[in-house]
Amino acid sequence: MSKTQYFPKIDRSHKKDFKPISVPERLLLGPGPSNSHPDVLRAIAQPPIGHLDPYYIDLMGEVQDLLRYVWQTDNRLTLPMSGTGSSAMEATFANCIEAGEKVLVAINGYFGNRMADMASRYRAEVVTFEKEWGEAFSLAEVEEALATHRPVILAMVHAETSTGVCQPMDGIGDLCRKYDCLLLLDTVTSLGGVPLFLDKWKIDLAYSCSQKGLSCPPGLGPFTMGPRAEAKLSNRAGKVPNWYLDVSLLNQYWGSDRVYHHTAPVNMNFGMREALRLLAEEGIENAWERHRKNAYKLWNGLERLGLVLHVPEDLRLPTLTTVVIPDGVNGKAFSSHLLKKYGVEIGGGLGSLAGKVWRIGLMGYNATPENVEYLLNLFDSELPSFRETLSSSA
Repeated sequence: MSKTQYFPKIDRSHKKDFKPISVPERLLLGPGPSNSHPDVLRAIAQPPIGHLDPYYIDLMGEVQDLLRYVWQTDNRLTLPMSGTGSSAMEATFANCIEAGEKVLVAINGYFGNRMADMASRYRAEVVTFEKEWGEAFSLAEVEEALATHRPVILAMVHAETSTGVCQPMDGIGDLCRKYDCLLLLDTVTSLGGVPLFLDKWKIDLAYSCSQKGLSCPPGLGPFTMGPRAEAKLSNRAGKVPNWYLDVSLLNQYWGSDRVYHHTAPVNMNFGMREALRLLAEEGIENAWERHRKNAYKLWNGLERLGLVLHVPEDLRLPTLTTVVIPDGVNGKAFSSHLLKKYGVEIGGGLGSLAGKVWRIGLMGYNATPENVEYLLNLFDSELPSFRETLSSSA
């Protein structure tokens, strides 16, 4: 038999000459990701080591301690899921839902709908109560829903990325204990930038992401589970129906045993550790205040330019601002112009707000007065021509 029969000729007619990657410079002022701190990027660029290396095992403990600090919790089961924020979102449902259980989801934006979808895939009986996109739930509305439906879990979004609403949490944890259900909270756009007190608020389950307020690239999903949720997990009738996200298995790796579960993304955790270290060095209260001050600077500046903000001031997220697109302006064309000409990214609306708002993020490393001033100057200098072009063509 000839050699060519073992090694047939490969058709290389489709082959292209690929150049080394060269990423364009961007200022990411959209709904996420944010720009990563240079120290975080340097940490990720360190040589990889084994996921059971003693150095890495020590670093895992540091990441857990730092996550507890920024979340203000003592939860034992606090760890970064090896996946994006959506993996951590799914982990909260996978571990604490059993088939047929009732899950109540508060929906006032796009990500409430995602929570309902995820819960249904774990065969929960999903019921919802809703508000307009741009509003928050009152304590009375939450209690009425709990009393009516008597769920095993109430799922809420603290920082709704699609609308820019920050849900007030005072008293909701007490109501969940009164009605004997777990409280699950989405903190994707609040962790690191908005006051969060998981233990004080009596939150049983929470999740977030690496790429917003923490200013680490996307790829990890912080997850935390309190004692009441732990007890529910321990008392399951059957196995968690998602092997990869099963916290009872992950706990053997992230707990004291350090038993192999999967090959962890060690370099991403280098970056997470450095991002959390920077937050701890700044002080979490100082980080919250920095975000608040820069948000007010942005809000005041946008309003001086005659723009309308979608959310009432008392409910606005410091990390994510929704700006009503003026009549006659093509919002997508304007945001594309900022990206192509100036390398500045802002986001468009999702769901019912698609085409109606811009979403501006001031998260983590990007929450600076210099970035606010730069963006306001661009709105001031560039937006009038979009208005003029459209009005003259009308």
